[in-house]
Amino acid sequence: MSEVKISAAEVNKLRKATGAGMMDCKKALVEAGGDFDAAIDVLRKKGQKVAEKRADRDSSEGAAAIKINDANTVGVAIVLGCETDFVGKNESFLALAAQFADIAINHNTKEEFLAADFGGITVAEKLVEQTGVVGEKLEINAFEKLEAPYVGSYVHINKIGALVGLTEANETVGKDVAMQVASMGATSLSYKDFDPAFVASETEARIAVIEKDNIELGRLGKTLKNVPKYISMAQLTPEVMAQAEADAKAELAAEGKPEQIWDKILPGKMERFISDNTTLDQEQCLLDQKFIKDDKQTVEVYVASNNIEVTAFKRVSLG
Repeated sequence: MSEVKISAAEVNKLRKATGAGMMDCKKALVEAGGDFDAAIDVLRKKGQKVAEKRADRDSSEGAAAIKINDANTVGVAIVLGCETDFVGKNESFLALAAQFADIAINHNTKEEFLAADFGGITVAEKLVEQTGVVGEKLEINAFEKLEAPYVGSYVHINKIGALVGLTEANETVGKDVAMQVASMGATSLSYKDFDPAFVASETEARIAVIEKDNIELGRLGKTLKNVPKYISMAQLTPEVMAQAEADAKAELAAEGKPEQIWDKILPGKMERFISDNTTLDQEQCLLDQKFIKDDKQTVEVYVASNNIEVTAFKRVSLG
């Protein structure tokens, strides 16, 4: 039986529909006897076989993609994972990630998104199909959605995506704060969101690390690190602050500073006390972090200077 003749136009049509290589498309059409739909099934079955073989592979490379609706009130951030940086930078792969984001914005969960339609098949099936095309494991490694009166966004070299919700529209502030989220990796909006048990556990762990470091520093005759009693504003109760002020006044008195100038010195000492004892907030709380474009102010102060509030944020990244 002679081989079915396949035209270049038929091969190109299948290539555009699936993203598969020219030779793979020709082989699929030949195997399907020239039947276009059957050829698509051939390629999908190939994808399933490849997916099964590569199921235990690590898909820590890939691309982050974001989609914002026309009203700038809803945003979604996803990560399309693959195995190698080479594939993750490919233009076709980046285009696929963008297509997935376009679909993802219409769904509220990753599960809904994976079951959504993608040209007659589900997103999950499309991932399997493209696994066969690319030859690497593909999967959705992250899915985050955010709704707010205004949603700002930022994508850092296709590796990190950030969404920020604001109380009103401001493109500059939205992008600035999203860049902050992307670069500084906050995990919480404010210290007020921390669980007290987490703060207590983190305090104990950090003190233990510093005390261990000080043993070595002492052995070397170097200056010891300050061991903080607190690490979050959540711990700085009115009683704690009152005691800190009393200690500062006692220190000034011991230094022989005239009492009439204490009011000029105390604010700086109290500001330093708060800074030294809120390291957890500065690292993990978006609003309490130093603003990356001006480290003399916090993100909260920067946003407030524009008469705006941050309602929420989301961050996705490779790995």
